Amino acid sequence: MYFIGCSGWFYWHWRDKFYPPDLKQSEWFKYYTKYFSTVELNSSFYHWPKLSRVRSWYKAAPEGFVYTLKVNNIITHIKRFNETNELIKEFYKLGDELKDKLGCFLFQLPPSLKFSMDKLKVILEQLDYEKKNVIEFRHISWFNEDVYNEFKKNEVIFCIISYPKLPEDFIKTSDDIYIRFHGKKARYASNYTNEELEVWAKRIKEVNAKNVWAYFNNDFNAYAITNSLYLKKLLS
Repeated sequence: MYFIGCSGWFYWHWRDKFYPPDLKQSEWFKYYTKYFSTVELNSSFYHWPKLSRVRSWYKAAPEGFVYTLKVNNIITHIKRFNETNELIKEFYKLGDELKDKLGCFLFQLPPSLKFSMDKLKVILEQLDYEKKNVIEFRHISWFNEDVYNEFKKNEVIFCIISYPKLPEDFIKTSDDIYIRFHGKKARYASNYTNEELEVWAKRIKEVNAKNVWAYFNNDFNAYAITNSLYLKKLLS
């Protein structure tokens, strides 16, 4: 199964470039779902979602649509997994409200957080392994065999990233793979060429994953829309 979409769908600068100029903002999500069957929710990272809000997401999505929830930054950036066990449980409960429309939980770590075996254990001890947990690292020190091996033991998904100054290594630690395209040259503002995406499509096919989750976060100039639609076409 291929789940390909964008990191968020509500961007004012997508009006005219993706959303028709006369389309009401309240209709944007419905319009997005005509082209994509998944979205990575960034808003849950910046604002702890209310239960009513999560339930509205469920109701708004058509049958077969799947959300990935980005875990709130209180857990990952402010507390940095220090004594966050209960917070993580509460966040999981919110995700459960999405029922059959829930995909993954994405934990994005800050670039200032460097690898340590102790920190790795603290993180892994707090996860619910019944969930699809994805962890994205922004510091190169986490790209090592100790991390890969621990992830494989627990079926945690190591997030493959296209991001400035970080490796684009194709790391598979679970049956599923998860890729985030941030823009390799300029963060959030690089357009991927068709040739570059064709290479990515080839690599994705070769890895033989059960499910592939791929989200484009290069929202500038609606590059995310163009790029994700092309990758979707290549893998269809």
